[in-house]
Amino acid sequence: MHVVDVWNDLFTAELQLGQHTILWREVVGNLFGIASAILGMRRLVWAWPVGIIGNVFLFTVFMGVWFATPQEHSLFGQAARQVFFIITSVYGWWAWNKSLRTRAKGEPAITPRWASARERTAYLLAAAGLVVLCQWIFQQVGVGWPAPDWYYWTDAWIFVGSILATYAMARGWVDFWLVWIAVDLVGVPLLWHSGYYPSAIMYAAYGAFVAWGFFVWRRAARDEAPQAAPALADSTT
Repeated sequence: MHVVDVWNDLFTAELQLGQHTILWREVVGNLFGIASAILGMRRLVWAWPVGIIGNVFLFTVFMGVWFATPQEHSLFGQAARQVFFIITSVYGWWAWNKSLRTRAKGEPAITPRWASARERTAYLLAAAGLVVLCQWIFQQVGVGWPAPDWYYWTDAWIFVGSILATYAMARGWVDFWLVWIAVDLVGVPLLWHSGYYPSAIMYAAYGAFVAWGFFVWRRAARDEAPQAAPALADSTT
């Protein structure tokens, strides 16, 4: 029982910031998220398991209907995306490990590249369709309070955009940084409005980091791109 009591104390530990009460596990989950992003920018495989740990913490925070949280509202879209983050991260972990086995010791796991025109068209169309579908599903599920229509659209975009960004990172697409910026532009106001202040502050700071990561990956995509093989000499010369 003593071990259980210690775990419960840690799980429910709260931090008071002025008039606002937040959970320490929200802070810890976001710190793991930042660490994962830094490792991802450096193209290290450890980005994926570190990110998964953060996803587990944040799932318990946003799914307030199941877990004790001081915030007034549960964010089902935010909670659900943690589950899909974990699923996508397992794929990314596998893909980067597979790529790493073909590279020289000390090299990063992948070489970034831009998505092709066909890939970009496919993911944009898929994202648009999924946002429409998810906002309808979220409205049917409800959040236990009279949320306006814009709430479901923003939650749906954060959900879909975050999964898209994680998948694009697993594929090594430079595009993923731009998708994250689009998610942050919507996510920060929604999180702040809903009382998840550590997450809102983290995403605001993360926006500056994402811009930096974009330039780092774009430069790597340019400098490390495979060189085209030289044309064969004309056999008649």
